[in-house]
Amino acid sequence: MLLAPVVVGLALALVGTAPAWVLLTLAGSPLVPGRLRPLRLLWLTTVYLLVEAVALAVMFVLWVGSGFGAAVRRPAFQRAHYRLCGRAMRVLYQQAKWVLRLHVEIEGTAPDSVPAGRPLLVLSRHAGPGDSFLLAHALINWYDRDPRIVLKEALEWDPTIDVLLHRLPSRFIAPGRQRGEQAEAEIASLAAGLGQHDALLIFPEGGNFTLRRWERAIARLNRLGLPQMARRAQRMHNVLPPHPGGVLAALDAAPDADVIMVGHTGVDHLMTITDVWQALPMDKTIIMQWWLVPRADVPVEAEARIEWLYQWWARIDLWIETNRPVPASITD
Repeated sequence: MLLAPVVVGLALALVGTAPAWVLLTLAGSPLVPGRLRPLRLLWLTTVYLLVEAVALAVMFVLWVGSGFGAAVRRPAFQRAHYRLCGRAMRVLYQQAKWVLRLHVEIEGTAPDSVPAGRPLLVLSRHAGPGDSFLLAHALINWYDRDPRIVLKEALEWDPTIDVLLHRLPSRFIAPGRQRGEQAEAEIASLAAGLGQHDALLIFPEGGNFTLRRWERAIARLNRLGLPQMARRAQRMHNVLPPHPGGVLAALDAAPDADVIMVGHTGVDHLMTITDVWQALPMDKTIIMQWWLVPRADVPVEAEARIEWLYQWWARIDLWIETNRPVPASITD
């Protein structure tokens, strides 16, 4: 009620004053390093706000059409919301590729090689700007899946994400207050209803990789009396040690789901707004590696699954080290 009208108003205001803003950013571009940084940022901001405004308007129509929300979670309206989400992300992806000069390469498990008719658990490293968006876009528009996402509560401040994902199967987790058994129960409930066309996306690290978080994670493992895990985490220099609780809960709740592991690199060294600004236009290639793990290859016992998860994270860490195009510059 408060933020959605602000987004729509900002979008309309930017469109209405677009000529003035374009002239202003063009005039200021020679004063800023990089190629047309202010204009690129203006374009992306305008497109993002327009996509959000249109999505909010469409979701309002769907809400009315569903009997003012009474049937909004029925299959037909769920499919409509997924189609809306896929189209919005396709537009944003194409614009980001064009304006930021990005190129995305998919390696490993191609979309047509994923077994049809089986649910998926997608476990991805978490680093760089927009990797959640890119993974959701890939799952919907390339892998033809309906993603269920576990994400941070702070993203509810975005009105489109807030409205859309509260109508679709998803969970917002508060990192500081919602840990342990409560978070695992939320993930298990989300995984329990996975259908043959669904994919549950989890980031086992719980946050973007930074040096400070890496050090804190190792210290936490030592405090918990897990020195062996701490030593293993110290040998992984590009990822945080994974939190196994949510992964184990998802595996138990979705016993028929295959697993896909995802590693990516290319913009993972861009952690702050300043990093992103200084990199515009990025001229980057983002490499995404997808590994399919058939359910038969996933251990059954909890301890064996934790070992399996750490082994995969060490493999992802090595892959990042091998495929990273530039040295990482990590801040918090």
